[in-house]
Amino acid sequence: MTINADRPMTGAQAVIKNATGSHAIITTPAVTAPKPDPARRQDVLFRVRHKPGEMSVWWPISAFVLVSGSVVALLSLIPGGQ
Repeated sequence: MTINADRPMTGAQAVIKNATGSHAIITTPAVTAPKPDPARRQDVLFRVRHKPGEMSVWWPISAFVLVSGSVVALLSLIPGGQ
């Protein structure tokens, strides 16, 4: 493929020329990245920071599961079920 110098470059040729070529390098001021919150790490799925004295939502869920399981276990001890 030959490049004809008398025609303006279009498409990929223009993109490559702009990327490698004769334009001044634009510098941006240094931007500091925000410090990551250790409670929001990617490897910790459910960790959330709470206010002091605030109860986690998992306590009532766990209590419900425990009480429901206990009731079912105790009811299964009653004879006469079909």
